[in-house]
Amino acid sequence: MIFDGNKRVELRRVRPRHLNEGDLILVYATSPEKALLGVLEVEKVVEMSPNKLWRIVKDKAGINYETFQKYYENSPNAFAIFFKKPFSFDTPITLEELREEWSDFRPPQCYYYLKEMEINLVKTMAKCDILGLSEKFKIYQTELLS
Repeated sequence: MIFDGNKRVELRRVRPRHLNEGDLILVYATSPEKALLGVLEVEKVVEMSPNKLWRIVKDKAGINYETFQKYYENSPNAFAIFFKKPFSFDTPITLEELREEWSDFRPPQCYYYLKEMEINLVKTMAKCDILGLSEKFKIYQTELLS
């Protein structure tokens, strides 16, 4: 949904620390893909009440109102990570391939902040220059609301 343009915002109940405009997020898909799929750039992170947020994201979040309401049930605050410039890798980098080059790689539960060596490794494995937007990376797991 992210790379076909149907989803342009990720919803969260808690604001990810250190996530700012211009940061790059590597998109990791859990089962069945188990692979890094691509990268996108953070446009902005907003906080507001769930009701106000729904009016803004209803056509951008890739979920229906019932799912949105259930996700934010009993949450006074809602966070939205708007992103732009989604770029899918020509060939996803599988979990197996990641572990061959990065032996202690574990798919993150939410966010993981990459070290410079890890950024360079992903750049090499993706076979493309993904640093054109920013040098700050996070890995994002897609199964939470997809």
